[in-house]
Amino acid sequence: MKSIDPDTLSIKENYKFLTGSIIPRPIAFVSTLSTDGVLNAAPFSYFNALTSNPPLIAISIGRKKGVQKDTSRNAEALGEFVVHIPDETYIEAVNITSANLGPEESEVDLAELTAVDSVKVKVPGIAEAKIRMECVVEQILPLGGTPDQPATDLLIGRVVHYHIAEELYSDGRIDAEKLRPLGRLAGTNYAKLGETFSLDRPE
Repeated sequence: MKSIDPDTLSIKENYKFLTGSIIPRPIAFVSTLSTDGVLNAAPFSYFNALTSNPPLIAISIGRKKGVQKDTSRNAEALGEFVVHIPDETYIEAVNITSANLGPEESEVDLAELTAVDSVKVKVPGIAEAKIRMECVVEQILPLGGTPDQPATDLLIGRVVHYHIAEELYSDGRIDAEKLRPLGRLAGTNYAKLGETFSLDRPE
């Protein structure tokens, strides 16, 4: 067993160990709206559910030299965003949105995705997604780095509306096999759902 002190590693080396170990990671494909009305979209794989009462989700959005990314800045300014669950049918387009564009450019337009109106928030969703969650900002917490240059923003959102494709929905549950979700691995690698199994919890 290799024993390693993270304090002896560079940021990049810690990143490689984390992203190579914590796998597969769910992906949040997040759309936000700038104050100038530009529809931004980007994928993030430091993402998960926090609680169901109320329904809260969290996304870690890295900064560049302490500067917020468009997603964090837009969510903070408007107080709203939409999270989509990427699947096999449109992952190539999601990948295109990770391009480094200026805040005046729309990744949705670049990837030729289809914007669709939301029900409870002003931010449009992406029609190609089989699942999308309209969210309002619960908290945005700067974390890591230094007080002057945080390393990331922890965006915590409260889900205020769900959109689930009819073919996935049955008796209040979502069919994972029909969703065909993707998980993030290290580097440029992704994972499909693969084989699943069940285990009963002990009494």
